[in-house]
Amino acid sequence: MNNLLSNLAQEIEKLTLELVNIPSINGSEGERNVSNKIYEYIKNIEYFKKHGQYCFQVPLIKDPYGRMNVFALLRGEKKPSNKTIILHGHMDTVGVDDFGSLSELAFYPDKLEEKLKELDLPEEVKKDLNSGDWIFGRGAADMKSGVAVHLAVLKELSENVENFSGNILFMSNPVEENQHTGVIESLDILNDLKRKYGLDYKLAINNDYICPLYPGDNKKYVYTGAVGKILPSFYIAGQETHVGQCFEGLNPNQIASELIKDINLNTGLCDGYKGEYTLPPSVLKYEDLKKNYNVQTPFAAFTYFNYFIHDASINEIIEKLKIISKESFDKVILNVNDNYKKFCKIANQKYEPLPWKTNVMTYSELYKKVKSKYGHKLDDEINGLSKTLLDQGMDIREVCLNVVDKLWKMNREKKPAIVLFFAPPYCPHNTLKDENEFENNIIEKIKKCVNTVGKENNEDFEVLQFFPSLSDSSYLKIDDDLNSIENLKNNLPNWAEIYNIPVNEMKKLNIPAINYGCYGKDAHKWTERVYKPYSFNTLPKLISSTVYEFLK
Repeated sequence: MNNLLSNLAQEIEKLTLELVNIPSINGSEGERNVSNKIYEYIKNIEYFKKHGQYCFQVPLIKDPYGRMNVFALLRGEKKPSNKTIILHGHMDTVGVDDFGSLSELAFYPDKLEEKLKELDLPEEVKKDLNSGDWIFGRGAADMKSGVAVHLAVLKELSENVENFSGNILFMSNPVEENQHTGVIESLDILNDLKRKYGLDYKLAINNDYICPLYPGDNKKYVYTGAVGKILPSFYIAGQETHVGQCFEGLNPNQIASELIKDINLNTGLCDGYKGEYTLPPSVLKYEDLKKNYNVQTPFAAFTYFNYFIHDASINEIIEKLKIISKESFDKVILNVNDNYKKFCKIANQKYEPLPWKTNVMTYSELYKKVKSKYGHKLDDEINGLSKTLLDQGMDIREVCLNVVDKLWKMNREKKPAIVLFFAPPYCPHNTLKDENEFENNIIEKIKKCVNTVGKENNEDFEVLQFFPSLSDSSYLKIDDDLNSIENLKNNLPNWAEIYNIPVNEMKKLNIPAINYGCYGKDAHKWTERVYKPYSFNTLPKLISSTVYEFLK
């Protein structure tokens, strides 16, 4: 038995290195190459040589890089059963700019590790490097190792199909690191397979990397759900003026800066659920919309934020952000008037309060105002603009901005304002709730497997509710109610054409989605690495134990 486990660990390590060796940076043909490698590995498993119809690739729709999802269905033969466990993960990585002069070695762990030994490294990194227990390199932790573990477990289970009932569905997806397109387009396939083979999806196990949550933390975490994410965005219309008459205008940059100050890292916007809290919002982009230099102040500005969710509805979040927007706007007006008063005093001019009024609205409110003036012509204008910009390859967030900008100009109101809207992506939040009898039963089974494997392997596990990094698991189960989703759709410009993700399909599938994951450190950093003893020895046991527990 020990030889079998040793062989499995060796196979996982070998496969991890082979996958890391294939550069599959998000938004490149490398994602197609790694898909082909995974498909080739599965096709060479004896079970799939006999059952080729159960292993296939599906190209992404209109994808310029030819990227593909990979599926493999393993069917237990002990007795007929429709119970199905999904093993899934993503195969793309972020880029390698952070490696600097080492970027050419980022996908070659052996060479990279030799070079790292020549550098003056942080003490913890140096200790891990010299131990020989870690694999360094882009994708080693996030998450080529996780895919390798799933593949090896799939192969091992395929050699024992006569000993279990039910089904294992392996799924590997590209485009996780930004738009989650791979898993989103997989939803139709999951539904097709469900209908074709009568599959009953009991659980989806993602293998995205886990890591220490604080210095010195050695626990291994299991997550029974995924944090949600939205991208609240703000179009700030000011009143342009010549800098020689600066108090005759209202600069949108000042409003935007106040808004950023009030939202960025605001812990009052951390969303809590049963003792677990999200990180606060982070500003991801800011720009004004003035293209060239002149002595006119900008007419508008744009900013958006990463906003994590555990439980709050879109309705609640909109109300909170509207309140903050109004407060930010109020502070700017107060500040501008105060400075104008001071200027009038030193310039010996008569002071009268400036005419600015706080004005905050949602995209939905703006759309309704403009629609009342233009009727169906408005939708034709928006659709035409969206199609043109998308065909040009414009960033999807900028497309949303352009739609809002067009509506604002069609509105023909010259009063300064903040327009709150949403832009892609939308990552739904989900978790297993212990007050729900069905979901609590799943939690108890997972805890049973975790406790058994933990004791047998001297590992300290902790079960938490939300995987803290963004995950493809978000798209397998949605806890947002339909009213909340509708409010999001109404405030994401031209949802149907720009970002029509199949939320209804997700709601129907409603697959309990957990995360085990290889143990790593420094994902998305040049010191990214995965810990071999846990990831290649203990983790496969945990996955296999869970599969048998749910399929028995």
